Amino acid sequence: MSINFEALDLRAFISVVELGGFHRAAEALNMSQPALSWRIQRLESAVGAALLERTTRRVALTMVGREMLPLVRRMLDEFDSSIFAMRDLGSRRAGLIALACVPTAAFYFLPSVIARFQAQYPNIRFRILDLSANDGLEAVARGEVEFGINLIGGSDGELSFEPLIDDPFVLACRHDHALAGKSSLGWADLEGHPLVTVSRSSGNRAILDAALVKIGVRLDWSFEVTHLSTSLGLVEAGLGISVLPKLATPGENHPIIVTRPIRDPEVSRTIGVVRRRGVKLAPAAERFLEMLLGTWRGPVSG
Repeated sequence: MSINFEALDLRAFISVVELGGFHRAAEALNMSQPALSWRIQRLESAVGAALLERTTRRVALTMVGREMLPLVRRMLDEFDSSIFAMRDLGSRRAGLIALACVPTAAFYFLPSVIARFQAQYPNIRFRILDLSANDGLEAVARGEVEFGINLIGGSDGELSFEPLIDDPFVLACRHDHALAGKSSLGWADLEGHPLVTVSRSSGNRAILDAALVKIGVRLDWSFEVTHLSTSLGLVEAGLGISVLPKLATPGENHPIIVTRPIRDPEVSRTIGVVRRRGVKLAPAAERFLEMLLGTWRGPVSG
């Protein structure tokens, strides 16, 4: 049984999803709306299920469409990479590396490794999905990316986790706060101060809560936010203090916020590389991963 569709059918599907409708997608692809609709219908016929739900106001993905979306993106990436590779046959090396990374790690150390890698392989393109820990795991498991940089590994055995760095949780407060004068702190020192924390859906919160339960410490929070950057904004405004990973804190030269280590015990998260077991990486991704592992291992300084 043959499946009959073309790369342009896949691009039509991606364009409708990313641009939010048939009109803008047709303009972007320089085709008529009937021609675009025919492309989508042919792809749906090949799959054997509807991919899009059409209403008078919007276009939404069906359940099958949501499952198809990362696969279609991966197929187009591989197709485009093959075309570029054929154009660059000879001494030039081309390709695409797709990876998922928790935002703090993407900001802290990923750019420096990419810069070194591109000095050797200037034609390699990168697609970086800066996702939460859970979303990053799902992207790796679905094959949407080749590997991930994450703080947790998969629990189903299909994913492997290789430790990369240890990132301690520290106190962040204003430089004029009472706790800023201490060189290091214990968890009991935080009591009585308004605390800013991230929500329980965060992987960082889960790691911190689990570690504190073991030592019998409970932190009562005054503000709960979704993003670590928001917590820093509240700290900067003098509304409270925050406990967050060292990677997520400003540099030492920040004019308002300072960080202090928290001891007895020190609690840290481990950031590592997540990949699918038994799946061989593309040569470019394998070379980049080797450079990444060779550059960053051990604790985060500070």
